[in-house]
Amino acid sequence: MTQIDSPSVYRADEAGFFGEFGGAALPPFLAAPIAEVAAAYAEASQDPGYLEELQALLAKYVGRPSLLYFAENLTRRLGGAKVYLKREDLNHTGAHKINHCLGEALLAKRMGKTKLIAETGAGQHGVALATAAALLGLECEIHMGAIDVAKQHPNVVRMELLGAKVVSVDAGGRSLKEAVDSAFGVYAAAPEEYFFAIGSVVGPHPYPSMVRDFQSVVGREARAQILEAEGRLPDALVACVGGGSNAMGLFDAFLPDEDVRIIGVEPAGEGLDTDRHAATMTLGVPGMIHGMQTKVLLGSDGEPAPVHSIGSGIDYPGVGPQHAHLEQIGRAEYVTVTDAEALDAFQLLTRAEGIIPALESSHALAHVAKLAPTLPSDAVIIANLSGRGDKDVDFVADRLRSGAPATV
Repeated sequence: MTQIDSPSVYRADEAGFFGEFGGAALPPFLAAPIAEVAAAYAEASQDPGYLEELQALLAKYVGRPSLLYFAENLTRRLGGAKVYLKREDLNHTGAHKINHCLGEALLAKRMGKTKLIAETGAGQHGVALATAAALLGLECEIHMGAIDVAKQHPNVVRMELLGAKVVSVDAGGRSLKEAVDSAFGVYAAAPEEYFFAIGSVVGPHPYPSMVRDFQSVVGREARAQILEAEGRLPDALVACVGGGSNAMGLFDAFLPDEDVRIIGVEPAGEGLDTDRHAATMTLGVPGMIHGMQTKVLLGSDGEPAPVHSIGSGIDYPGVGPQHAHLEQIGRAEYVTVTDAEALDAFQLLTRAEGIIPALESSHALAHVAKLAPTLPSDAVIIANLSGRGDKDVDFVADRLRSGAPATV
């Protein structure tokens, strides 16, 4: 996990804070096991043997480096800037999630744990963790909101085929937040057996930094690849943001390059004027969720609000604390895309390039479709294609048959 040199303003302090965001606000019964994870990761991240084993798996099992693809047809269709796609959809298991799942699973084995436990929204983190567990001989338990269990049935089947236990969560909004709550409850009862493998750059320290480090391979590769392809850095990076792991993975290597615009795209759902969105960066306020101080969407009762997105992996009422910090210091900007715009972008890329994107990634593509025509033809955009859309095709087909917008 060799890092691009990055000023300390882009790194957490010893307590896990990025400026005023982050930390580890935990009840006493969780403080000790999470501190154990922090100590184990601090040691492993300096161990050449651990890093070499992870790098070997990324190369020989995942298939890294992933392709940086010049989307020539899409570029021509949109007009303006050249559009490159970082093809995380080509990874084994079909998304960026495998990058950190292998790192976390190796860390769990190093710590003597026998079981992995995690939440999942779209199912990609669950599939990746179940895959890592099968490869490394660990048990695996995945908690998933009941809405997402129904919506992402193919990924549920994949997890079960890989040997994972899938727990459907019917509490509250029956989505990603409730899946996190449920998984944490089981973990708290037996932390000596379980390793909690958080699926994004969220949660208590060390997870926001640890998951970012595992995902930073995306940006390091993209930086080298665009220098080879274009002889210069891009004008803009674009990635979808829920918790924000794929985005931080792409952004991290470019943080010191202040001429590179960094744009996170979050879900406006059915509209920012409704309660059916997950636009945490846009409408959230500083608050606490899942052991971290960050931006949170709050309901009238002062608790995290029920949220919605057509992309199950980004319907989360919080966000990674590093994203909140990057916005606060002006290094990154955050915009929104509606369900309808994401669905249109899904179809646009499918028809223009023969690439079926995940609905989560389609949010980034929808913003690219707005941004590219405003830039000159010698400008360059890199969008993170964080996952493939196999999991979404039945849902999209049903939406289109029901008359959902299709303007491409």
